[in-house]
Amino acid sequence: MVDTARRNAATEGVDGGVGLTALLVAAARAIETHRGDSLARDPYAEHFVLAAPASAGWPVHPHQVPDGDADPLWGRFARYFGLRTRVLDDFLLTSARAGARQVVLLGAGLDARAFRLDWPPGCVVFEIDRAAVLTFKHRVLDEVSAAPRATRVPIPVDLRDDWVGALTGAGFDPAEPTVWLAEGLLFYLPAAAETYLVDTVDRLSAQGSALAYEAKLEKDLTRYRDSPLYTATRERIGIDLLALFNRDPRPDSMAALAARGWGTSVHTPFDFTRRHGRGPLPEPNDALEGNRWVFANRSRT
Repeated sequence: MVDTARRNAATEGVDGGVGLTALLVAAARAIETHRGDSLARDPYAEHFVLAAPASAGWPVHPHQVPDGDADPLWGRFARYFGLRTRVLDDFLLTSARAGARQVVLLGAGLDARAFRLDWPPGCVVFEIDRAAVLTFKHRVLDEVSAAPRATRVPIPVDLRDDWVGALTGAGFDPAEPTVWLAEGLLFYLPAAAETYLVDTVDRLSAQGSALAYEAKLEKDLTRYRDSPLYTATRERIGIDLLALFNRDPRPDSMAALAARGWGTSVHTPFDFTRRHGRGPLPEPNDALEGNRWVFANRSRT
């Protein structure tokens, strides 16, 4: 009885709402890991999926997806997350190798980059997320005896609370170059929270810092409500992404960063599909049409 209660408590952070989307991404990463033409490998992803009752029946291997890439959820959407993982992995490692030894994962979810990437010596990875999410994550990683490949500092705090105080209290040094990542996060935040986050990253970033985040350009997300991607996600695994996305008009965070001296670039996911030779390409009624991946760098000079 006690063990069951503890196990149930340890899944509270990922058993619904935005927390459940972390399991969706983990399942996609697991499938990507086992592809013959994998772009990214995450050996821990399938353990997260299988450990949570909400996702225990989801596929974690391509052979469990009979329609392959034609499946809108576990094919095309999963390919999207696999591609995103690779692109952001490359960005983080490039920034770290250029001298940004502090890595801050905002809304880290079930990100296992501290455990699976080949970090340069001296890197510190700060993982900010709600305590319940990190509790589940720690339990699963402990069960598979995972060992971090950089100094890892979990910070159990909601981004709606004083995450800056928690981050600096955990040893973060704003005088040192930092690479920041907000992967799949800003969709769910109110516009004011996004503005605060970008302003804070700017204030805490020394020269040589970098930032990557994902944004959506659509003014009316409901126009894609019947897209195969959203329909499959809603009807097959019970995640209504459109109900979770914040509907506030989005701030132009890239322009704000550029005005403060950051060098910025913006890409569609399809740009990287063409670069890597695999991943989603545009299609009619495409829920990915407005997705943008934004990269910003603060020069050392």
